[in-house]
Amino acid sequence: MSKLTLALEGDTDVVVKRRFAAKPEAVYRAHTEPRLIQKWMLGPPGWTMPVCISEAEPGGRIRFEWSDGNGNGFHATGEYIALEPFSRIEHIERMFLPDPTPDNHVETRFEADGDGTLMIMRMMLPDSDTRAAMLSTGMDQGMEESYARMEELMQSGQIAA
Repeated sequence: MSKLTLALEGDTDVVVKRRFAAKPEAVYRAHTEPRLIQKWMLGPPGWTMPVCISEAEPGGRIRFEWSDGNGNGFHATGEYIALEPFSRIEHIERMFLPDPTPDNHVETRFEADGDGTLMIMRMMLPDSDTRAAMLSTGMDQGMEESYARMEELMQSGQIAA
């Protein structure tokens, strides 16, 4: 059962929430440090992320490249707008599938929740058609597979605060 919830707000926003059994420091670091991102943000089994650039500072670049090892792949680029260590990340991202998608403005908050963290991610798309196209990809399933992998790494001590 997925721990991720997804809600639509207005015509353009998607709000994703998920709780992690780890401190906000660990969840924030897992979202910003390249060597950690490459361990969990992989989507379906069998995919890898051979290129991971995450310059976690305002104006810093983001580039993630995924590969299935059989010549298939895609990538995303973006840039960080603002970061408040352990509590908030704001960035722009665009996927190349292979054509670039319109910019997705993303704000992710990490709130202490008992002995864990409540992550609240708001994706702000430019229009309702872009939002519908993004949701039709099944992105929520890929996100949950990646988040479940992150949580396993946290529980095994491979990602710690």
